[in-house]
Amino acid sequence: MAALAQDRPVWAPDLLGFGASAMPPSRLDGEPVVPGAVRYGFDLWAHQLHDFVQEQVAPDGTPVHLVGNSVGALAVLRAAEQLLQSGRPPAQLILIDCAQRRLDDKRLGEQPPLARLGRPLLKQLVRRRAVIQPLFRLLARPAAVRQALAQAYPSGGHCDEALVELLLAPSRRPEACESFRGFVNLFNEELAPSLLARLPLPVRLLWGEADPWEPVAEAHDWARTYACIRDLVVLPGLGHCPFDEDPTTVVPILRRWLAAPPGALSGPGPSDS
Repeated sequence: MAALAQDRPVWAPDLLGFGASAMPPSRLDGEPVVPGAVRYGFDLWAHQLHDFVQEQVAPDGTPVHLVGNSVGALAVLRAAEQLLQSGRPPAQLILIDCAQRRLDDKRLGEQPPLARLGRPLLKQLVRRRAVIQPLFRLLARPAAVRQALAQAYPSGGHCDEALVELLLAPSRRPEACESFRGFVNLFNEELAPSLLARLPLPVRLLWGEADPWEPVAEAHDWARTYACIRDLVVLPGLGHCPFDEDPTTVVPILRRWLAAPPGALSGPGPSDS
């Protein structure tokens, strides 16, 4: 962020339920309305980003560049639609290892037969707080976080105890289990392809080739399919968070894209590198 902020103001809000943001109680579809409870999901996070842009970042209507990683990339896609509807189109979107949501119900046909058969039971189990609470505590441990980071940061770059602590700190908040419950129950949300298909804005993709959770092959498919995608840059040896794993490589790419004049944002189709 410090490097990018040399050229422009940079904002990085935590989505509701993440990091230092509020973690209100979760309300799932079919549950009664409880004061203060929210239905977590991409519409909620997109509304948060939409309002943040309008009220804090660019109240004068200056077009903003929206950059998102993983779940944040999907939130950015949906927020871009909402900004368009408000007459405030972003300058461009940069999606970094965008979440593909392979466990969404709309992709159930891609799952193995046993997974398809077990989906109704799984959905019933993860609604129950008696199941979610011990599961969350099992995952919110240093050993589990280190194991996940070993996958997400395959080169090991910047994967240290400071990062482990950064990720664990929000999970120690008493209300953190509620946001986890809301997140793991997202089985029918917007998928990136449907958003990309109807987005009349320039989009650039940055991808860690070794991402274990969001296969780069799907990014190649998106780049071939959707006219809004102007670039796809694949980073060999890097994983799910390449900007953190190897900022020396990633920051110059982001700075070049952010500095591109408007005409350069509507050029011919994607290029891989």
